[in-house]
Amino acid sequence: MKTWSTQAARARFSELLEACLREGPQLVTRRGQHAAILVPLSEWERLTQAAKPMLKGLLLTNFARGMLTIPLRGRRRRRTRPLSLSRL
Repeated sequence: MKTWSTQAARARFSELLEACLREGPQLVTRRGQHAAILVPLSEWERLTQAAKPMLKGLLLTNFARGMLTIPLRGRRRRRTRPLSLSRL
């Protein structure tokens, strides 16, 4: 992965983009600190799909289903159904 300063990335953006598409992710630094990474769109889509588990995938894993955290229900009680006039 090649490292680009912010100034070089700004001045030679088309070259940065071509390097990204040809060689893979490119690191951009600001004042010597890592600031951002430019990745090809196909790689980004693959990473975002891998980050979202699908329900089918969750159900088919060996992960114990009892360990899934289910949020607690609120403490509010359900409203009672009002009596209709026809039942009176």
